[in-house]
Amino acid sequence: MAASTLKTDVAHPDGSALSPVVFVVGFAVFLVIALIAQMLTMRWRTWLPGAEGEGSLIAGVKSAVYTFMSYIP
Repeated sequence: MAASTLKTDVAHPDGSALSPVVFVVGFAVFLVIALIAQMLTMRWRTWLPGAEGEGSLIAGVKSAVYTFMSYIP
């Protein structure tokens, strides 16, 4: 049998490999919340931390995710 050349990503002790995953998952969750609230004509920016001053939906969600990630140890 041939040796496998696939590399597996090993998580670093400081959690740096986990950061992009947390961002993508958080962005998806906050985007779904914002889209549903936008369709129901609700004021969703006050619900998400950091999104209060943003003008667009994507910028508000991005700000909320960065604020959320800053609380993760």
